[in-house]
Amino acid sequence: MARMIFVNLPVTDLAAAMSFYTALGFKNNPQFTDETAACMVWSETINVMLLTHEKWRTFTQRPIPPASSSEVMLAISCDSREAVDAMNAAAAANGGTADVNPKQDLGFMYNRNLADPDGHVWEAMWMDMSAMAAD
Repeated sequence: MARMIFVNLPVTDLAAAMSFYTALGFKNNPQFTDETAACMVWSETINVMLLTHEKWRTFTQRPIPPASSSEVMLAISCDSREAVDAMNAAAAANGGTADVNPKQDLGFMYNRNLADPDGHVWEAMWMDMSAMAAD
């Protein structure tokens, strides 16, 4: 089995969160989805588990930070600069916040940060590996 990552995120409104992530290009895996959680698939190895606050509390009693805080920034690769821009626009159009940090354009790497409706920050990024300097 390939190594996989399941990013677990507490959400206030599961249906709205599913709609938001679908708009960004994630697909729902109904096998791991019920009224308390939804598995949203980015790739064969990257999944995001959206958990209601009640479900989240079955895993930990640690407090859920407010949507205005930043605990982590999750970077996710896109196929092109245009895909980065499209993801950022989809975030803004579907209840999230676009450009929560200034965009970065380093020529070989381009990224924009967005937040989902619960304040979880994602860095949509594209990198031209052929433009990277060889050591």
